[in-house]
Amino acid sequence: MSFDGTFLHAMTAELATTFVGGRVVKIQQPYPLEIIVTIRSQRHNYPLLLSANPSLARAQITEIPYANPKTAPNFVMTMRKYLENASVEAIEQVENDRILKISLRSRDELGDQEDLLLVVEMMGRHSNIFLIEKATNRIIELIKHVSPDQNRYRLLMPGAQYVQPELASGFDPFSDELTAADWNQVWLQLHDLKNKPARVWQTFFQGLGTDTALELVERTKAARSVEELTTMVTDFWQSFAQVQPTIGEQNQKLQFAAIPYQTFTGNVNHNFTTLSGMLDRFFGQKAESDRKHQLASNLLQRLNTVIKRNQKKLKKLQQTLKSAQNADEVRIKGEILMTYLREVPEHATKVTLPNFYDDNQPLTIALSPALTPAKNAQKYFTRYQKDKNALIYVKTQIEETQAELDYLTGVLAQVEVGEPKDIEDIRVELEQQGVIRADKKKKKQRVKINPAEQFYASDGTSILVGKNNLQNDQLTLKKARKTDLWLHTKNIPGSHVIIQAAEPSDETILEAAKLAAYFSKARESSQVPVDYVKVKQIHKPNGAKPGFVIFTGQKTLYVTPERELVEQMRQKK
Repeated sequence: MSFDGTFLHAMTAELATTFVGGRVVKIQQPYPLEIIVTIRSQRHNYPLLLSANPSLARAQITEIPYANPKTAPNFVMTMRKYLENASVEAIEQVENDRILKISLRSRDELGDQEDLLLVVEMMGRHSNIFLIEKATNRIIELIKHVSPDQNRYRLLMPGAQYVQPELASGFDPFSDELTAADWNQVWLQLHDLKNKPARVWQTFFQGLGTDTALELVERTKAARSVEELTTMVTDFWQSFAQVQPTIGEQNQKLQFAAIPYQTFTGNVNHNFTTLSGMLDRFFGQKAESDRKHQLASNLLQRLNTVIKRNQKKLKKLQQTLKSAQNADEVRIKGEILMTYLREVPEHATKVTLPNFYDDNQPLTIALSPALTPAKNAQKYFTRYQKDKNALIYVKTQIEETQAELDYLTGVLAQVEVGEPKDIEDIRVELEQQGVIRADKKKKKQRVKINPAEQFYASDGTSILVGKNNLQNDQLTLKKARKTDLWLHTKNIPGSHVIIQAAEPSDETILEAAKLAAYFSKARESSQVPVDYVKVKQIHKPNGAKPGFVIFTGQKTLYVTPERELVEQMRQKK
């Protein structure tokens, strides 16, 4: 899985064909290290995704919808200032390395022409996106500021001169002319047993990922001479002129390539019309997961901390309860001591007396030697009263702690199965519940809850799915009609699902149940129980936590979640 220089070569051609001559119409920054530049070209708006995410750095056209943050970051504000209505003059790759340069022409506030450069460096944890003034080579802004202490090679701050990173060594396979001596050199290196063939190719050619290097090893292993080797490698590079986007397995890992690789095994998929479409399929789920955890990292940490704290508290309360349940034994010891006071010796540490509650069987009672027999008896009565009172209190505390634990576990499940756009709603909910502290610097505004996601059944029936507790409350208690059908996983944290029909078909109910199972903690399970009932039978107790409801008269279905079905129901929108 490498977005290497070779793949970028093919992607650059796709982007240049699509965007050169186009005009920037919108700029968004849905996530901290990613921007989407919408460019109008060939009578169509194309969203260009530029990512500096360390594990997902790439440039592509994307069809995946993204939600914008409520407050625009500084980087995107600067981008809008300089690039809105700018025309795309050229899109080029720097040699065969992982650097993309987009040349743009705009006009400044005075109407004068201004040439700008948008540079995307896709280099793992060093990935970055720059906006540069061409005339002065000055960095106007960059998505990731880096202090001089972290990078002494170049200054990565606004106002500094842009210095290109040190490029990878080796020949550019798409532009450099190789001599016979060059081919002889690589031939000798490949046949030196001390060298690993894949590493030889990575050193010889610039910008090769491990997957591409392994492909070269596979394609050239039958070469019997330098001439055959030269022909095989040249044919390989020429094949990139006609891309055929492909996804397959290489060394038991899912990989993508611009052309079919001979090293790909398993179910090789090359049913893609564009490289960008393939990347949407390949990165879609992983990118969504990474972005979500990026946005929710602090939230998850806090949730796990509070859950662990409640688990410890529950364990201690259960131990206290076990101890308090022995209150009757304590009372019996006190009553026996009072009955046989005269038989209890002074300053004794223990005494054995007949237990009249158990056929006068001998019972050994521990004593405090510093106390009189009467005071020892009184001590047992005091302890009994304390345990008796504690029993009521501890039971209440256990119920409350268990309810809190169930609630937090449910929220954690919602974070895990939700989407990045749902994280802010969950954060607001936890602030309202006092689980996390609200940011005092932020102005208190009326909370606007994102609407529930809409799906469509096979027969076109609308199905709404809440992704967090605030959405669930809003959906079930305010938006849903009394005649609608409500679904939820049985005794499992998950989403509220509403079928917007009074008498839905059995097929629709089954599909909605699969949605409920998919958007729950049991997403990876089979035979998930799902309750369904009319909305009019749903009630929310006073003072109950968000998302908590009670109901009667429900029926239960057992279903298996299907991701493919969920996507199909989503695409019908």
